[in-house]
Amino acid sequence: MIKRVILIILDSLGIGALPDADKYGDVGSNTLGNIATSINNFSLPNLIKLGLGNINENINVGLATRPTACFGSAMERSPGKDTTTGHWEIAGIVLQDPFPAFTNGFPPEVIELFEDKIGTKTLANIPASGTVIIEDFGEQHIKTGYPIVYTSADSVFQIAAHEEIISVKRLYEICQTARVILKDEYAVGRVIARPFIGKKGSFQRTTNRKDFSLKPFGKTVLNHIAESGKQVMAVGKIEDIFAGYGVTDAVHTENNMDGVNKTLDYMKTNSSGLIFTNLVDFDSLYGHRNNVEGYANALMEFDKRVPDILQSLKDDDVLIIAADHGNDPTIKESTDHTREYIPILIYGKNIKEGINIGTRKSFADIGATIAEMLAVKSTNWGESFHKKILKK
Repeated sequence: MIKRVILIILDSLGIGALPDADKYGDVGSNTLGNIATSINNFSLPNLIKLGLGNINENINVGLATRPTACFGSAMERSPGKDTTTGHWEIAGIVLQDPFPAFTNGFPPEVIELFEDKIGTKTLANIPASGTVIIEDFGEQHIKTGYPIVYTSADSVFQIAAHEEIISVKRLYEICQTARVILKDEYAVGRVIARPFIGKKGSFQRTTNRKDFSLKPFGKTVLNHIAESGKQVMAVGKIEDIFAGYGVTDAVHTENNMDGVNKTLDYMKTNSSGLIFTNLVDFDSLYGHRNNVEGYANALMEFDKRVPDILQSLKDDDVLIIAADHGNDPTIKESTDHTREYIPILIYGKNIKEGINIGTRKSFADIGATIAEMLAVKSTNWGESFHKKILKK
């Protein structure tokens, strides 16, 4: 019997372009594979041992002769390539229409209403990299006190503010105001608070980022687990991505290794249900900044922690490692997410070794499998691979 599932999302670790990647401008994207061929001495021995390199030949990290985990990949069925879409689909909600994106900035009626509600003008309202936008507008923001609004190719309304000019508490309030305004045709997936500190030339974003997501349109596997009396323990930005819907316990993190540590803390408890972790640094610090070496080092750093995670598993635990989309840092023409397959690794005492679950037709197969493992109601999406990997 499976008592608990630990689901760790390596944010943006795609493993190759999806068949429809051309519609998103992502032909040739392969986050992990392109990193592996770009960096000397790149090695992920613990993930390779589980079977990461056995998923497909384009991952370029090496094969395990006898993988200790089950392995496979999944296609994204929902339109889009953003965090909310990917996580919601993993949990059992497949979108029929993409979240709206405003790649040229938000229309005047939105900005004017937002400014009226918060009682101040805003700056920018353009698509931009988060680090570039604060360098370009940070000094003007400090002089005027106006928050910086920006977006990207994703469905996001981002608000940057210096913590000494607009307090973090006030920035969160401003974001809540935007969240209320952004509905119907303007219902972006996330409003994101982006606080920063420092002076011009050395502005630096802080760990006080907060996402204000839409509430999921229906119940996910998180809700079904919680309603069964079990726990849903969210680590990192998971609570924000699901707007707290279906989450029973949550803790936020400062970085990837803090995320691993807090996951291990939950694993030490006598809990049942789901520990759901997002490790965001791969995406936010390295993918979006085209930092190939930084991404590679972060992956190797996580790989070194895999033994800690495996050793902390209880006999009735199952570990699933996956991703939510791609963000290929080797594509210098873009700093946006990429439309890619995601890897899936499944390990545990009750799980067979070396079973290839193939290419799943939806990320929702992960949620369906978790639901069957924990004997709770499933959503209407996804096909469980539980029976294929469970020991008799």
